[in-house]
Amino acid sequence: MKSIEISQIATLPTKYGMFKIQAFKDEINKEHLAIFTDNLSDEPIVRVHSECLTGDVLNSVKCDCGEQLEYAQELIAKEGGMIIYHRQEGRNIGLLNKVNAYALQDKGFDTIEANHQLGFKADERTYEVVEFILKYLGIKKLKLLTNNPRKLESLGKIEIVERIPIQIKSNPHNEAYLKVKKDQMGHLL
Repeated sequence: MKSIEISQIATLPTKYGMFKIQAFKDEINKEHLAIFTDNLSDEPIVRVHSECLTGDVLNSVKCDCGEQLEYAQELIAKEGGMIIYHRQEGRNIGLLNKVNAYALQDKGFDTIEANHQLGFKADERTYEVVEFILKYLGIKKLKLLTNNPRKLESLGKIEIVERIPIQIKSNPHNEAYLKVKKDQMGHLL
């Protein structure tokens, strides 16, 4: 990473418990967060959570993102660890294009087809800043809280000693979305 601006560390009390928070602004002005507990082990539980405004903030049930974030916060508050809030909305196509993809999904396209219709790959995310944050915070080994095999491969020199699955129940609004994640993107659901 060329130039990363790093904030101070502050406290972040949440409904799940007390965390510390630190922001990292990358060279294209996206601001990512590390949210972590005081009791980080040598092999902490880490969730790399990709930004999802609709799921994380607006409580959409069209995806499982908000529920995954809540699950991660609750588990990490109890066990210790870190959440990296990765600011790459809509698999890194941005909020405007994500809403356009939603409109295409309303017409019958699945999430991958909708991205392709808009000229994007199924997943445009990159993980260099995540690796930078982990190295900056001195994490060399971790237990990754994910269902996404791409995240397992994306962290370069960081050793993943265990994958911890996130099991979220489907609902009528996200069944097709989760099926695409499993069948076409290889998610371990």
